Amino acid sequence: MVRETTRVLEEAKLLPPMERAALIEGLLDSFNLEQRKRIDAAWAKEAESRLDAYDQGLIEDVPISKVFEEIERLDLR
Repeated sequence: MVRETTRVLEEAKLLPPMERAALIEGLLDSFNLEQRKRIDAAWAKEAESRLDAYDQGLIEDVPISKVFEEIERLDLR
């Protein structure tokens, strides 16, 4: 890796998990990949499936604060 790329990567690793995820999303979008449409469609289908399961009482909700706490606790750096 070029020195500048390495520096940017090391700085990015210091970001909180949600900010790192947003950065990754932005970088992937910059490639403008055709397969990205298929991936987005698959995620939309999965989201609908999970929402349907929730509406049917098959899965329970989890407060977002607990989700973020778990992400921070894992510290996936």
